[in-house]
Amino acid sequence: MDDAAVVCRELRCGEAVNAPQYGHFGPGSGEIWMVFVRCSGSESTLKNCGSFGRGEQYCDHGEDAGVTCSGQNSRLTAGPHRCSGRVEVLLGGSWSTVCDADFDQQDAEVVCRELGCGIPAEVLGSAAFGRGEAQVWTEELQCHTGARLVKGPDSCSGRVELQYLGDWGTVCAVGWDMRDADVLCAQLDCGSAVAVVEVDWFGEGSGHIWADVFDCQGKETHLSQCGISSWSRAACSHKHDAGVVCNGSSVAFHEGRVRLSGGSECQGEVEIYFRQDWRRVLLDSWSLSEASVLCRQLGCGSVLNYRSSPSTTEHKHMCVTGFSCSGSEAHLGNCSSAQPVNCSSGEQLYITCSGKQSIRLVGSGGDCAGRLEVFHSGSWGTVCDDSWDIEDAQVVCRQLQCGVALSTHIPAWFGPGTGSIWLNEVECEGNETSLWNCRFQLCEEGECGHQEDVGVVCSEFKEIRLTEGCEGNLEVFYNGTWGNVCHNEMEMELETADMVCRELNCGRRERLDSARARVESAPNWLDHVKCRKHDSNLLKCPSSPWGQNRCDNRAEVVQITCTEHWSLRLSGGEGSCSGRLEVYHNATWGSVCDDQWNIRIAQVVCRQLGCGSALSADRNVSSGPGEGTIWLNRVKCRGDEIHLWDCHHSLKKHTDCSHAGVTCAVRAPPNPPAPKAPPTPPLVLFVLGTLLFLALVLLLVLFYQNRVLRRGTRHTCKY
Repeated sequence: MDDAAVVCRELRCGEAVNAPQYGHFGPGSGEIWMVFVRCSGSESTLKNCGSFGRGEQYCDHGEDAGVTCSGQNSRLTAGPHRCSGRVEVLLGGSWSTVCDADFDQQDAEVVCRELGCGIPAEVLGSAAFGRGEAQVWTEELQCHTGARLVKGPDSCSGRVELQYLGDWGTVCAVGWDMRDADVLCAQLDCGSAVAVVEVDWFGEGSGHIWADVFDCQGKETHLSQCGISSWSRAACSHKHDAGVVCNGSSVAFHEGRVRLSGGSECQGEVEIYFRQDWRRVLLDSWSLSEASVLCRQLGCGSVLNYRSSPSTTEHKHMCVTGFSCSGSEAHLGNCSSAQPVNCSSGEQLYITCSGKQSIRLVGSGGDCAGRLEVFHSGSWGTVCDDSWDIEDAQVVCRQLQCGVALSTHIPAWFGPGTGSIWLNEVECEGNETSLWNCRFQLCEEGECGHQEDVGVVCSEFKEIRLTEGCEGNLEVFYNGTWGNVCHNEMEMELETADMVCRELNCGRRERLDSARARVESAPNWLDHVKCRKHDSNLLKCPSSPWGQNRCDNRAEVVQITCTEHWSLRLSGGEGSCSGRLEVYHNATWGSVCDDQWNIRIAQVVCRQLGCGSALSADRNVSSGPGEGTIWLNRVKCRGDEIHLWDCHHSLKKHTDCSHAGVTCAVRAPPNPPAPKAPPTPPLVLFVLGTLLFLALVLLLVLFYQNRVLRRGTRHTCKY
C-alpha cells in the first residue's frame, strides 16, 4: 500500500485504495522495468523509491502489479451523506480543510463534479458542519444528488427531473440539447438519447424549476462531469420543461412505426406511432419521396398511388404532418421531423403499395435503381457481387416490375450498405421470376465487405435534370438514356415549370422557353406534359406515352431557367485547379460534403472546370474552413458525366460531414500571366521550309517557261 500510495499521488488520483498483485488487471507486455519496489509512502514519484531494477529474471507478466486509487483529491465530511459536508482536500498525503473566504458557487461546482455529485444546490459558510482538525474555517455545500425521467411508460423516457437538497424539480428546456440528453441516458443506464422532446410529450411538472445550463460534450457518463454555467434562477415556466427519450425505452422502439388501416396489408389509411400514440398522417406536404419510403419501410414494394382518405373521421383529434424525405431512406424515422396538428386542418392520407416484396433497390431516390437488398431472417441485408452478372440483374428488374436490366453497375455504386450481407455467389439463368428461384449461397461472416454490395439499374428508373444545373434544357432519364421533353406549342404551362424548379431544389421558375436539343440524336421521351395541382412531381403528370411525340429536336424542346443558380470553384489550394470544392447556390458559396467522395466524382469536377484529369479526391481537406453552408451531399458519379449536376446528388443544407476537395492535373496559377506565343517545333519549321523551297522552284519554272514563250512569239512575228 505504501508503493500504491506513491503511484496515486504521482498521478493525482487521490488515495490508494488497494494494491492488487499477480496481474489482477491482466498481463502487460514488453519490458518489466522494476522489481522489489521499496517505497516509504511519502515519495512524490515512483522513481524516487528503491528497487532492484529490471525484473525479467525474477518475474513474468503474470505477476504484474496493479493499483486502485480513490480518484478524488477532495471530499465532503461530517454531512448526512457523501454529497454534503465540510470540504477537505488531499495535500501532501493528508486531508486539509478549505477557508470559506472567496469560495463561491463556481468553486463548489468543481467539487461536486469531481465527487460525481452533480451540481451544487447551496453553499454554506462559517463551518456549518463543524470545524475540521486543522485551525481553518471551512466551506460547506450541498450537491445535486439524483436524476430521473418521469411520466413516461418506463424509466428511460419522460420529463427530466433533478434532485437538490432532497427536493425534486424539473429542468428548463432552454439550453438543454441532445448532448446533455445523451449523458443523462448513459447515467440512467438507458443507452443513448433518441430525442429531446417538448412538454406535450410527458406533461408539465410542478414545484421547482432548475435553470442550470449544462455544457456536455456527449461522451460523459454522468451530468456531474459536464461543464455547468453559473447557476441562476432564470425565468422559465413549466411549459418549457425538458423531456428525453432514450433508446432503452419502449417509446424509442415504437416511435416512428407505421401501419395501414381500413384496407389490406399494403393498402390503407396511413398511421404512425408518434409521441406515444397512433396518429393519422395528413396529405399536405406528402410527395412521392415520402410514399416510397413508407412502402419500403412496410416491405410493400413500390408506390402505386396515394390520395385523400375516403374516411373523414378525426383520429383522436391529432394528426401528423411535415415529413420531408429524399426518397432513399429505409425508414420514415430517418426523414426530417414531423409535427402534430389537429386532424381537421387537412385531408388524411391513403396509400396503395405494390405489395409485399422480399427484395428492394435503395439509394437512388427511386424504386427501380439502387443498392440491392433482400429480406432474410427478419431483417434487410445486402448481396455480395461475387459471380453477379446481367442475368441476375434481369431477374431483379423483372421481380420488381421495373422493366429490363440496363447494367449491373459497379460495386457499391449507390453507397455501401449496413448490417448483414445475406447472399453471395448468386447464379440466375435470367428467365426466373424471382431472385429466390436462382442458385445462391448464404454469405458467411467475413466473406464479403459492404464495398462489394451489388447495385442494379432497371429501364423503368426515371429522373429529371436541367442541363446546366438550375437552368437549361429539361431532360428525362428513361430506358438507360437521357432524352428531351417536347415544348409543343407551349402546352407545358408555367405551373409545370415551377414544379420542375421546386423538384430540383432550384427555387421558382424564372423563364420558360423552347430551344434546340443539346444532343440532336437524343430521343424525345415526353410530349404534351401538363401537370395538375395535385401532382407531386413531373413524372406523375399526364403526358403522351413514352417516346411518342410530334416535336422537332432543332427548336421544340423545353428550356427552363429557375431563380436559383449554382456553379463550381476550387478554393484554398494552389491555383484554381486544386483545393476545397465549393458550390454557388441560393446566392451563397458553400462547400461539398465528403461522404462517399471518390476519384470518379473528382474526374467530373476537373473536366467541368477545364483542369484536365483528376489526381486525387481529397476528403476532410485542410485548406481552411469552408464558407457558409455545406450544400451538396451524397454525390455519386460514374465518372463520364460532363457536369457535376449530371451526377446523383442531394442539394440541401448539411452539417454532419467534412469538406470535400479535388486536386486536378492542371495546376493553373491564381492569376495566370498573359499567354505567350508557343514555341514553334523543329518539325514545323522543316515542313514550312520545304514548302517555301518548292514554291520558289515552281516560280522559277514558271518564269523560265514565260521567257521561252515570249522568245517564240518574237520569232513568229519576223516571218
